[in-house]
Amino acid sequence: MAAWARAVRGLLLDISGVLYDSGGDGGVPIAGSVEAVRRIKASGLKLRFCTNETQATREKFVKKLQGMGFDISVAEVTAPAPAACRILKERSLRPHLLVHNDLVPEFAEIDKTNPNCVVIGDAAENFTYANLNEAFRVLIGMEKPVLISLGRGRYYKETDGLKLDVGAYMKALEYACDVQAEVVGKPAKMFFESALAEMGVPPQQAIMIGDDIVNDVGGAQRCGMRALQVRTGKYSHE
Repeated sequence: MAAWARAVRGLLLDISGVLYDSGGDGGVPIAGSVEAVRRIKASGLKLRFCTNETQATREKFVKKLQGMGFDISVAEVTAPAPAACRILKERSLRPHLLVHNDLVPEFAEIDKTNPNCVVIGDAAENFTYANLNEAFRVLIGMEKPVLISLGRGRYYKETDGLKLDVGAYMKALEYACDVQAEVVGKPAKMFFESALAEMGVPPQQAIMIGDDIVNDVGGAQRCGMRALQVRTGKYSHE
């Protein structure tokens, strides 16, 4: 075994495309993934689930995964929405939300009156022309537009095929409003640093495992970690 492998103390594990394939029916676990999580936990390695999931609150998302047999708790999940809420509070930002309906409760304690920024997530069916145009109008009306994106993924895999992710719509707003989005989820360095801090493990002693060569692998490597790409999820389409 290589010396660096013996020094590993923690794993950061992506969820969608690694543990399960999502879908309108709730999704299905990837073969062997439930047992893999059990064995990782039994090994004594520290584990953090790192997801750009923004179609549900962490509580609802974790409950779905538990129903599939995964040993996972809300406290073990690093996700973009809670991080975005911290930023909004720290900077006194009031968001116009372009997110999935099921994610809105994550922003319950955030003042959304008279918006001075836009927060965009994987809104799925809410990505209509009318909704995108409304977000555009909020941004273009600002002297200094602020666009916060809960990730910048290009696409992801569901049980019925590939789906456009938030990054495609983020880029449209960037182009239309001549603004650079602040990305909160993967591959932002801050996202990985937060997960590492929650585990209490330095980057050189952690490995990120994901199906996305850019957001999972590339993002982790830029943070000083080693990373592995699994051959599930959207692997074959990269």
